[in-house]
Amino acid sequence: MRVPLALFDKTAGASKRSMVTCHYKCGDACWHQPPNTSDNTYFRDIARAAVSRRSVLRGSAAAVVAVSATSALAACGDNSSSASPSSSGTSGGAAGAAVAGMNFASVAPNTEDALLVPEGYEQAVVIMWGDPVVPGAPAFDFDNQSPEAQAQQFGFNNDFAGLIPIEGQAGHFYLVVNQEYTTEEFMFKGYKPKEPTEPQARISMAAHGITVVEVTSENGSGKLTPVVGERNRRLTASSPFTLTGPAAGSDFVKTSADPAGTTILGTIGNCSGGLTPWGTMVSGEENFNNYFTGAASVTDPVAKERLDRYGFDDEDDYHQWGRYETRFDLSKEPNEGNRFGYIVEVNPHDPNSTPIKHSSMGRLKHEGANIFVTGDGTVVAYTGDDQKFEYIYKFVSDKKVQPGVGAAAMQHNMSILSTGTLYVAQLSGNEPDQIDGSGNLPSSGSFAGTGKWFPLLTVTDDGAESRVEGMTAQEVAVFTRMAADKVNPTKMDRPEDIEAHPVTGKVYCALTNNDDRGTDGEAPVDEANPRNENKNGQVIEITDDHAGTAFTWDLLLVCGDPAAADTYYGGFDKTKVSPISCPDNVAFDPHGNLWVSTDGNALKNNDGLFAVALEGENRGQTKQFLTVPRGAETCGPIIGTDRVIVCVQHPGEEDEYSADKPYSNWPEGGNAQPRPAVVAVWKPGGQIGV
Repeated sequence: MRVPLALFDKTAGASKRSMVTCHYKCGDACWHQPPNTSDNTYFRDIARAAVSRRSVLRGSAAAVVAVSATSALAACGDNSSSASPSSSGTSGGAAGAAVAGMNFASVAPNTEDALLVPEGYEQAVVIMWGDPVVPGAPAFDFDNQSPEAQAQQFGFNNDFAGLIPIEGQAGHFYLVVNQEYTTEEFMFKGYKPKEPTEPQARISMAAHGITVVEVTSENGSGKLTPVVGERNRRLTASSPFTLTGPAAGSDFVKTSADPAGTTILGTIGNCSGGLTPWGTMVSGEENFNNYFTGAASVTDPVAKERLDRYGFDDEDDYHQWGRYETRFDLSKEPNEGNRFGYIVEVNPHDPNSTPIKHSSMGRLKHEGANIFVTGDGTVVAYTGDDQKFEYIYKFVSDKKVQPGVGAAAMQHNMSILSTGTLYVAQLSGNEPDQIDGSGNLPSSGSFAGTGKWFPLLTVTDDGAESRVEGMTAQEVAVFTRMAADKVNPTKMDRPEDIEAHPVTGKVYCALTNNDDRGTDGEAPVDEANPRNENKNGQVIEITDDHAGTAFTWDLLLVCGDPAAADTYYGGFDKTKVSPISCPDNVAFDPHGNLWVSTDGNALKNNDGLFAVALEGENRGQTKQFLTVPRGAETCGPIIGTDRVIVCVQHPGEEDEYSADKPYSNWPEGGNAQPRPAVVAVWKPGGQIGV
């Protein structure tokens, strides 16, 4: 059901996220009633009595960190207050102590058409849309693109980025990057919305997917230079993937082109992702539903309910691929939509390998996945379902990592995410009766509580078992949202990137926003989602028994204008923080600080990248490291000693603008068309934040 939200009421003030971005990225998810209409019990009903302050569950440290980045779904809402100038950030903590890794001058909020970094830092584009990737790729020509050229060039709207060292070659890396979605109005002059020509549609298909490109570093600099060579590859919306887990071979995924139900063409909507300890990349298929037409033709009530739960709607298909490939028309291939929404895994060490889709990890709108390895070698993957009122999940594998990237080790390791148990989270608050939707802190001084993981599916090498009454293992794997609804997990405010700290093991999840929270007919507030009509989002910290089913949690940040009463910065002095709004991706630096990128900044400034202190008297201190150009989103942060890498997605993507009338000229300047790009930032002669 489409509803006229105030989000797009210009008299109420527009969101920082443009309507055109909503059209192409998430299929106007913000115009719809949220697809989660389940009658879950909320934890204010579960835990009316106050629960004693949590005991800390300490997870074993792991020597592995999955570096991740991500994107968003619906737009951020408006905020009537704006950040005060005094909130631009200072370098000192509450007691004036410096934080290792955060010793830089905060970048002030702004609306410039530039990527701004701290004083004393330098930057350079690593690779941008259209740059050659594989040998023989032609140079980019905006006015003369072709599907064949685009399939050999860097794709559009880069999101996640990761760096994987190449064995035996110091200073050489695989740069792995998601190409999340295309905005055709900014790719083609004279483009007619929802009326692509066949070449335009096929260029769009080729601009999706994943890029693997070799890059080299330079001594004394953070600059990275692409190498066009045999190690590189482009995976597009037409590349073959192998489906594994309970969904593989089931009647839910068989099509006329793939009667076996095991080989899927393409990956789309790839949002955030992560790196595995065994040297691969995992990527989340997020907003896949808005690439399909024909949902209105489905009349079977069971099939229709399943489509509705994932938000399929003919009106939201702005790409219109179904005009030229029948597999994207559900009236002709009703199962094709069930073949997307998985965690995909790519082995960059072998450019001829076939990537995998892991149905054991569930089918939902995965923001991404990030791996944590416990002290006894148990592999745990965390993932968020990025839509309003959706859930947080984890997958606990029953296999251990084998060392090396050789064929035998990689064959085993790429099966690690195919067997194990999938869980969904339910959270309870310590002081539920004190949560009134205002964002005011309860009497304890923090939002905190406990939680449980409920099993949905267990998969072994011998078979699969549903843990949900009334559903088969195949149904749980393909219709995971509906399976999760049955066990009463907590409806969250758009769970996006989620990642475990490599040393403490604490898990951090960005909850971007949810302006439907507490409105008529929707889920009320609770302690983990404490504000009605939440426009600025929050970051939750989970202390998990990683391989077990119990955890505790608290809110690290309740984002927004620091001068507003409904914001919280970990207890840190709010006059000494940078204002942050709509958190999206999380990452960690070598000093143990959390870094957060934003998408949609409801405070009306450009999106940015922020460092957040996690320990001691500086806990909650937040400093803005960079801002991206106008109309852009900050994605894919990689925080190292020598450089910071970010993906700049959809620069210049604003309403009433297009390729015929550019709003941005970044990164090339002059009269150039805006181009999504990956950027490296470094401090000459020094280390990041030191």
